[in-house]
Amino acid sequence: MSEGNISLTEAAASRVREFMAREGGIGLRVDVRRTGCSGWAYDVGIAQGASDGDHVFEDQGLKVVVSDKALPMVSGTTVDFVHDGLVREFRFRNPNVTGECGCGESFTVAG
Repeated sequence: MSEGNISLTEAAASRVREFMAREGGIGLRVDVRRTGCSGWAYDVGIAQGASDGDHVFEDQGLKVVVSDKALPMVSGTTVDFVHDGLVREFRFRNPNVTGECGCGESFTVAG
């Protein structure tokens, strides 16, 4: 895989395929937005296409689309999907994170 890639666990890929079966699209879009007490939050959804400046990776037979703005913050991240009791959510193992808020809603990256 190329440097900066985003990878998916089997559970995450399966969940993305479920969404794509209902909504169409080309894969998973991973982005970030300013929020919370630590500064950034993940913003994920089904990618309907890729724009100029987007980076497109492939893993588990799916495309993962990442914006130019988000790539430095999410480079090398593994996306997982967890179903634990009533909780169903995507979780991120991001090697760039230097801190997270107490509620787990936002994160900080160096530099």
